[in-house]
Amino acid sequence: MRKIFIPITVLWLLASSCASTKNSKTNIADVSKYMNSITANELSDHLYIVASDAMEGRDTGTKGQKEAGKYLIEQYTKNGISFPVEAENWYQKVPSEFMAKGFAPKLPDSENIWAFIKGSEKPEEIVVISAHYDHVGMKNGEVYNGADDDGSGTVALLEIAQAFKMAQKEGHGPKRSILFLHVTGEEHGLHGSRYYSENPLFPLKNTVVDINIDMVGRRDTLHPNTNNYIYVIGSDRLSSELHTINEEMNAKYTNLELDYKYNDRNDPERIYYRSDHYNFAKKGVPAIFFFNGIHEDYHKASDTPDKIEYDALAKRAQLAFTLAWEIANRPEKIKVDRDGK
Repeated sequence: MRKIFIPITVLWLLASSCASTKNSKTNIADVSKYMNSITANELSDHLYIVASDAMEGRDTGTKGQKEAGKYLIEQYTKNGISFPVEAENWYQKVPSEFMAKGFAPKLPDSENIWAFIKGSEKPEEIVVISAHYDHVGMKNGEVYNGADDDGSGTVALLEIAQAFKMAQKEGHGPKRSILFLHVTGEEHGLHGSRYYSENPLFPLKNTVVDINIDMVGRRDTLHPNTNNYIYVIGSDRLSSELHTINEEMNAKYTNLELDYKYNDRNDPERIYYRSDHYNFAKKGVPAIFFFNGIHEDYHKASDTPDKIEYDALAKRAQLAFTLAWEIANRPEKIKVDRDGK
């Protein structure tokens, strides 16, 4: 075999090129890895605490809700996630007077809870991921645990935040900032999200999207044979890009059936107006609402953690994560190109 002599400089250039190619590959984030850190087991562990009898149904401003809030803060702290430096602490206080509503019973002072991961390139642009951590409390001495409503969304935020933090620790932090917003007073009139939308920590003009997660741990009567679905509501009202990106992320990562039944403008249930995303949408912030539909335990004492389908909860939380990941990391923020109607 004939010998071929290659100059040392050429060998050096080849070696450098290979090393550069290898490094560029290792610097690409493995989104599936972070997505799969959201697990059914961890969601279950959190939910059996958040929706336990000890939390007394988490009614707005009560001791039980405050205890649930302390648990959320403990989990964020354990994962090395803090409140925004723009805030004094973990709490946005929502005063009783703000939640006063007609002849309804007076509510105590309460709090939204926020956690924050700062963006690496566009920190002033904010992706909000929201869920309400209140429920309806106790009735006649019986605890209404609210495992699905909205313990499921509450613990989904914990797992999504943990996934983003894992990525950040490995050098793949989001380019835009992520605000994890646990709102209060939803059951009494979307009060906590309304308070934030009127008193935002970050300007709403810099808020790219609200991804709202409310009831994602069960199946409804319209899907008796599968839990591999999710209702998607509001995604096309203000931004056609938001709608398209969600479909793309689902096709790439989770393959859920995306059901748009409740996104119908003529929906008699008017679900679009009944959760916290709406207070962002009416201020012009693109919003998307993930929802599993109404089931027989809705607003009953029987909405307990043992009835949650944790495989479905994990998969739906994973979709929300991949959507947030894409929106947080794409070159341009999503455009508002529709009128919201």
